[in-house]
Amino acid sequence: MTTMAQDLAVRTPGTPVTRDAAGAVRRHELAGFLRHRREHITPEQVGLPRGRRRRTPGLRREEVAHLAAVGVTWYTWLEQARDIQVSVQVLDALARTLFLDPSERAHLFQLAGQVDPTPATSCPSITPAVRAVLEHLEPVPACVQNSRYDILAYNRTYGMLLCDLDAVPPEDRNCMILSYTHDDWCSSIVHLQDAQRMMAARFRATMAGHLAEPAWKMLLKRLRAESAEFCENWDRHEVVAHRTKRKQFDNRHVGRLTVDHTDLWLGPEPGPRIVTYAPADEESRKRLERLQQIALEKGASRDSQPA
Repeated sequence: MTTMAQDLAVRTPGTPVTRDAAGAVRRHELAGFLRHRREHITPEQVGLPRGRRRRTPGLRREEVAHLAAVGVTWYTWLEQARDIQVSVQVLDALARTLFLDPSERAHLFQLAGQVDPTPATSCPSITPAVRAVLEHLEPVPACVQNSRYDILAYNRTYGMLLCDLDAVPPEDRNCMILSYTHDDWCSSIVHLQDAQRMMAARFRATMAGHLAEPAWKMLLKRLRAESAEFCENWDRHEVVAHRTKRKQFDNRHVGRLTVDHTDLWLGPEPGPRIVTYAPADEESRKRLERLQQIALEKGASRDSQPA
C-alpha cells in the first residue's frame, strides 16, 4: 500500500471512514497495482523492441496506453491516482494488455469499482456436487446457465448437442450470442426463427432487473452490433417468462432429437439454473445415448494426446 493510502486507511479508532477517503484508498491501490504489473512485463512480451537506452523496468506508460488504445495523459492520471471515471471497456483493454490472470482481472475491476462485463467462468453455485449432478444426468444434455445466459458448466452430451462447445472460446459461451451468431449452433435448431424470437423476448424480460449493469449492457450492445435478426426481434419489445418447452434439434452426429427443456433453479431467486433436455420419445433417448458415447470417445481421444 502506498504512503498516502496508508495515511488514509490508518485513522483514529472510532473515526468513520468517509466515502471520499475510501475512494482515495482504492485509487491509490489501483495506481500501484497497474504500475507494478506494467513494470513486470517486458517489451518482448508485447512485440516491442527493447532498444539500448531503455532504463524503465518493463513497459513505459505511453506503451501501455498505445497497446490498450487509451490516451497517454489519461493513463498517466490513472497511475497518479487522480479522481477520474474508468469505463469497463478501458479496464478490459488494460487487463488484456497487462496479461492479467482471472484473479488479477477480478482485482482490477474491484479496485476500479466496476463489474467485469465478460461472461463468468466461475460461479459460487458451481460446486463439485453440481458438477456431479450434471455428469450423472447423462445421457440427458444439461448445463448451468446464469440469468444472462452465460454457460457456466455443462456435461459432455450438452457439449456436443448444438455444436462442439469445447471449441468455443469461454467468452463466447453465451446462449444469446450462440443462437444469433454461431453457424453450427444455429443450424442445429429446427425452428430457428421462432427460437430466436423467443430468446430475445426472454432476454428482454430478464434484463428488466439488470438495466444498469455494465455486463448486461455490453451483451446487448454486442448482439445489436453482430446480428440484424436480433435487432429485428429486440425492436418488437416482446417479453415472455421462462417455461418448459418441447424443442427439436438436428444434431450432426445422430440426427433429429425431440427433447423437453426444463429449468432447475439453484436458488430462491431467478439466477443460476440447471438447464436439461430430456428425451421426449424412445428414438431420441437412443440417439442421445449414442451422442454420449461419441462425446466419451472424443474426450478419451483428447486426453490421450501428448501435452
